[in-house]
Amino acid sequence: MTAPRRFRNPILPGMYPDPSVCRVGGDFYLVTSTFEWFPGLPVFHSRDLVHWRQIGHVLDRPSQLDLDGIRPSAGLYAPTIRHHDGTFYVVCTLVDGPGHFVVTATDPAGPWSEPVWLEGEGIDPSLFFDDDGRAWFTETRPTSPRRPDSGCQILLREFDPDALRVTGPEHVIWEGAARNAVWPEAPHLYKIDGRYVLVTAEGGTFHDHAVVVARSDEVTGPYEGDPRNPVLTHRHLGRDYPIVGTGHADLVDTPDGQWWMVLLAWRPYGGYYCNLGRETFLTPVRWEDGWPVAGPVEAVHDAPSLPEHRWPAVPACDHFDAPELAPYWNMLRTPRERWWSLTDRPGHLRLRLRPHTLADLANPSFVGRRQQHMDFAAFAAMEFAPEREGEQAGIALVLNHDYHVVLASTAHGLRLVRREQGRDTVLAVHSSVPERLWLGFEAHGQEYRARFATRPGAWEPLGEPFDGRFLNTQTAGGFTGVYVGMFASGPEPGRFADFDWFEYSPLSGAAGR
Repeated sequence: MTAPRRFRNPILPGMYPDPSVCRVGGDFYLVTSTFEWFPGLPVFHSRDLVHWRQIGHVLDRPSQLDLDGIRPSAGLYAPTIRHHDGTFYVVCTLVDGPGHFVVTATDPAGPWSEPVWLEGEGIDPSLFFDDDGRAWFTETRPTSPRRPDSGCQILLREFDPDALRVTGPEHVIWEGAARNAVWPEAPHLYKIDGRYVLVTAEGGTFHDHAVVVARSDEVTGPYEGDPRNPVLTHRHLGRDYPIVGTGHADLVDTPDGQWWMVLLAWRPYGGYYCNLGRETFLTPVRWEDGWPVAGPVEAVHDAPSLPEHRWPAVPACDHFDAPELAPYWNMLRTPRERWWSLTDRPGHLRLRLRPHTLADLANPSFVGRRQQHMDFAAFAAMEFAPEREGEQAGIALVLNHDYHVVLASTAHGLRLVRREQGRDTVLAVHSSVPERLWLGFEAHGQEYRARFATRPGAWEPLGEPFDGRFLNTQTAGGFTGVYVGMFASGPEPGRFADFDWFEYSPLSGAAGR
């Protein structure tokens, strides 16, 4: 007898929180939150629920997404993706903006439409298309708008997919499974065996996160809670458990009738800390007496009974020889001008120096990718000759504008600077470096090291290893994870830094970390 295939969680490592999934035939599509990062809402495709490839972003044009001045973790919250009658729909919330919106596409790889803004004052919108031709919109909102600490409720209204608007009366269908439940949120509706099933989260988004379920014979309720709620949580396993904070789930079935749940969780390391942010996990679901039974979420599971479908591996090194940036690269907030180029010097990423720095609530000249492993190394080759005070270029580890580390070539030499709680501390300086320079960060758990070379292969440490535990939301607040990438800034226009390549790799022997 052949042993079942196994897969390793998370299925999307790094900052991929609030996953939502839908199936179209034998294809699965998934989106996650991105907060202040641009492009917004990555779209992934899978045929086996285990192996995923990114096929684009929902919001990849500045006209679609205004992130100007957005605070950390206050941008795009909790998208939901659904498919109906040949059209894909994504609903989401721009928290520091107009609120809920919907976009549509006939191809999930894009292009997606311009946003249509929707009524509502909450977060975590979702859509449900019933088999009677009607569609419904759910959201989470405070019980009392004047008292956000008074609790939350799940609200239902009808949705018009032709006019792209919510309509009709409001129905409060759920206020949580626990008495005085903390943040009932992330509502998703399904119709399973003739009943309406509501899957939500509560308990807050960190250690006490949980998945709860209710059901009803009518879409507008009343809904009864599962007597075994919460149906999934890791809060009882302790803060030292390797996977914690399980919640914000979405259900999907396979063509052969299996059920699975995608959800967020995070992996503490170096104590109760996680620099990777909240990640996307997968766990099986079975049904008992009409209620879903899920989890626990484990690092290794038996795989779904689908044909294995692997995608071509993404190269570890980007030589910047493509016409556009690879989809895993992101920027902070919306770029209002083209300050990067892959064509000015073919085979290089050119970043134009601009006054905005990583310490500003702006759109600095920074191109970064998620840290996806506890143990990793990232290296880049750069050409840059600083001439004036304030000019700098290099690589950086970025959580937000007040928490980051930069390794930069400046007019005063190579500098390693930590920014914590909005205050800068110079960790190390190397007084003289050439125009062409190799820069790197290496992490072993929460121990980070900066390295540089002035000729190929001749790597040297810059300063001592430093503790990275300030680069996480348990310390800094918010909902994001660390990015690592390239940046440039300076007071005068016309200057630039060129990057020949950038490489990111998990360290040898660090599989699954």
